[in-house]
Amino acid sequence: MTQVLVPLKDLVEAKSRLSGLLRPSERRALAQAMAEDVLSVLGRHARVSHITLLSDDPGAAMLAQKYGANWWSEAELGCRGLNPLIGRACGRLLDERDEPLIVMHADLPMLDAADIDAALDAREKGGLVVGCDRAGRGTNLLAFDVLAVPEFCFGHDSCARHLESARKAGITAHLLQRPGIELDVDEAPDLKLLVENLPGCPGANTVALFGNTRLGTRLEAALENIVVADSAALGRPAN
Repeated sequence: MTQVLVPLKDLVEAKSRLSGLLRPSERRALAQAMAEDVLSVLGRHARVSHITLLSDDPGAAMLAQKYGANWWSEAELGCRGLNPLIGRACGRLLDERDEPLIVMHADLPMLDAADIDAALDAREKGGLVVGCDRAGRGTNLLAFDVLAVPEFCFGHDSCARHLESARKAGITAHLLQRPGIELDVDEAPDLKLLVENLPGCPGANTVALFGNTRLGTRLEAALENIVVADSAALGRPAN
């Protein structure tokens, strides 16, 4: 069994890089839909014992309750910045529960149970599991136990930084590439890839937002000329 920490940005401020395509209310709706889809996958997974949602969003407590998760506000941890917050939250969780821990982003609409299984299976080999984004530069998931707690390096080129810091610390690191973990929706090409793969999207809330809706139709037209690098990256199966 494992526990999972899901940091969630204030939804009012979420997905600002999509401001040219989505109105503020639509960006909030997208961020919430994806977060609900991630929490839904985790809440139903037989190998996940405990979920903690870390967020100062006003609706975070209700969102956590809906999916059987615990909720911590950022303010109660007594620090600021994503990496210090994650570090303090992980320390607290590992002290409270003798179980491995997954840290993952909330904007992974293609996530399914098999992706979680792949992360847990890789972690059972020992060390640190680093789930990268489509470009292989960002980090969307980390899995570890108390003996392999990483230096948290979320931000620019975080995948390479997580792998390198693990190497320097003598921690074995495994790179995990999975379609459901790779697609985090931050920019227009990500959104286009999501819309193009909507028929196969396991996230019911995300599908409801874009599938056969006026918003979805408008986005398809707006995204028509956006170029997506390696658009086949969501093909399953993956390692």
